[in-house]
Amino acid sequence: MTQTTPYLVYLVDDETNLLELLRSYLVRAGFEVKTFQSGEEVLAVLDDTKPHLWILDIMLPDIDGYELLRLIRNKWEDVPIMFISARDQDIDKIIGLELGSDDYLAKPFLPRELVIRTQRLLHRTYEKTGRSVTTTAQSPAVYEDWINVSSYFISEKGRLVKENEQMIDLTTKEFDLVLYFIKNQGQALQREQILTAVWGDDYIGSDRAVDDLVKRIRKKMPDFPLETVYGFGYRMTK
Repeated sequence: MTQTTPYLVYLVDDETNLLELLRSYLVRAGFEVKTFQSGEEVLAVLDDTKPHLWILDIMLPDIDGYELLRLIRNKWEDVPIMFISARDQDIDKIIGLELGSDDYLAKPFLPRELVIRTQRLLHRTYEKTGRSVTTTAQSPAVYEDWINVSSYFISEKGRLVKENEQMIDLTTKEFDLVLYFIKNQGQALQREQILTAVWGDDYIGSDRAVDDLVKRIRKKMPDFPLETVYGFGYRMTK
């Protein structure tokens, strides 16, 4: 679906000049942008309007980005989150992915690169998948496409997973990967193949993102029939 009103982006960074520069680029690209310079400012709006995207700096003066990510995920598990950080270290990227971030951009970067990453992430999240950007999730009862996998019931239309009538909260990427495995049941899938299918062919990053995402799925859905194909990737067993 095509978004007809501006996407709302929440941008968090404690560097005033950089914050204003990035905001101006995003606004010129057609986004509605609200800026924050501390974790406390973010906490004050968590119960307000739901944005379409969070862009978070890891290093903040009071509450770090990792903690904010946890709080945001507890509030809105399906909103995409992009981390930005001056520390270009693999551990930052891995921790961010494990906690549920959808992209990572290391400082210094060109503002135009942030705009492009933002456009691509929003496209993958809302337009490519056809997800609604204005309505909340419907009741599970309205969906009739539930399929049974092991002890789980999964609805593609509702993007929902439940076990014994208890809903399991999956992030956007977690659900996308579960669905990809289901649609390719029995096939051995390479990590690079999974990256392209779930993150898009424009994703820039390590294939470790696949392993981290699988780890999170196994933690939330321990009975999901997924096996590791060592040195290759993963396969959902029949």
